[in-house]
Amino acid sequence: MSPPRPLLPQLGDYPSAPFPPTATALTRPAGLLAWGGGLEAERLLSAYRQGIFPWYSAGDPILWWSPNPRCVLFPQQVHLSRRTRRRFHSGAFRLEADSAFDDVIRACAGPRRDQPGTWITQEMQKAYGALYRAGYAHSVEVWRDSVLVGGIYGIALGRMFYGESMFSGEPDASKIALFALCQHLQARNFGLLDCQVPNPHLMTMGAVEISRQDFEVRLHQLVAQPGLPGLWTGRLEVKQRW
Repeated sequence: MSPPRPLLPQLGDYPSAPFPPTATALTRPAGLLAWGGGLEAERLLSAYRQGIFPWYSAGDPILWWSPNPRCVLFPQQVHLSRRTRRRFHSGAFRLEADSAFDDVIRACAGPRRDQPGTWITQEMQKAYGALYRAGYAHSVEVWRDSVLVGGIYGIALGRMFYGESMFSGEPDASKIALFALCQHLQARNFGLLDCQVPNPHLMTMGAVEISRQDFEVRLHQLVAQPGLPGLWTGRLEVKQRW
C-alpha cells in the first residue's frame, strides 16, 4: 500500500494570511507549497519576500511554489553567445525599461510552440499590472524601430529581482532583453535574479541551481536593502561594449 499523500495547505481569504513554511513544500510535484487565496498586491509582495511565487493554469485554483533547488542568475555572470553579441552590437535594437509593460506581459502570455496554453492568465496580468503601477514590477523592452520584438518582466524588492517571463518576436530578442536587464541590475548593485525553474535557454546564459536554503539566505539579505522605487523609464544602464 502506498503512503497517503500529504494534505496541501489552503491559504486564508484575507491578503495577510500567512504562508506555510517553505520547508514543507512537496517534493512531488516539486516545490508545491499551498493553494488558494488571491493575487492581491499585499499577498504577492509577501510571497516574493519569502521566495514564493504563484503558478497555475486558467480554471485551476491559485497554486503557490517554492522549488528546491532554485534556478538563479548572478547578474555579473550572465553571458551571450558570439552570434547574439553581434546582434546586440548591430545597432538594430533600442532598449528601454518600463515603456510598454502591459504589451510585454501580453506578449509573454501569447501562444508558444512548446506550450499549448499559458499560465499568465488575465487575472495574473491584472495583478502584475497593479504592481507595475505601484512601482514594484518592471519590464525591459527590445524595439526594432517602432516594433516591440522582445521583452522580459518581473518584480524588484530591495536589491533582489524576480524574473517572471520573457518573449521573443524574432531570434535572440529575449536573450538581449535578459542580458540588458542583468547589466542594469549589476550597475545598481542587485545581487540576484530569480529564474524560479531551469530551462536550456537560461542555462546557456549562465543560470545555475542553488539550494532553497542558500537561496533564502541570499534573498533575505537582498530584500532588506534599499530598493529602486518607481518607474525605471530612462534609467536603464546597459554597456554598449564589454
